[in-house]
Amino acid sequence: MDTKFDFRDGKGPVPAHKHPKGGGWVADTAYVSETAYVGPNAKVYGYARVYDDARVFGNARVSGNAKVHGEAMVYDDAKVHGNAKVSGRAHVSGDARVSGRAMVSGSAHVSRYARVSGYARFSGYALVFDDAWVFGYAWVFGNAWVYVNDVVAGEGGKGVKRLYAFARKLFKLKGQDNGY
Repeated sequence: MDTKFDFRDGKGPVPAHKHPKGGGWVADTAYVSETAYVGPNAKVYGYARVYDDARVFGNARVSGNAKVHGEAMVYDDAKVHGNAKVSGRAHVSGDARVSGRAMVSGSAHVSRYARVSGYARFSGYALVFDDAWVFGYAWVFGNAWVYVNDVVAGEGGKGVKRLYAFARKLFKLKGQDNGY
């Protein structure tokens, strides 16, 4: 039996199956290991990979060439797509988006309406939430918080902008080199 499912990504119904651990839909072009969990309303499609003990649940979606692994969790209405990677014990939740070639790792949390994109690196115990956006070649790590309407951007060729550990202040980086 050739089961098909429409992931509503403009490609129409594609061959897919329900993951045995959780019952969520997985496109036959994607890979989800037996040890990973895909909840009943979650979806993994495109050429995405979810493996190790990673969990995708709620209405979350992992698509494109994205990878979620380790003990990472993607849940609520969060989306991880493009060539993004979420690993370690990182969480992506709420209506958060991780895209491009962004990497979220360690115990970092991306939540609510936050966006991490481009070539951004987000790690450690860092938090990005509300309507904050981390993009370009920015690095956020340690115990840093980026929140409300903060924007942290880094430009390749001009050095990587870094928001260091314990920084809980609002940073507005506008492309100038502030020594961070």
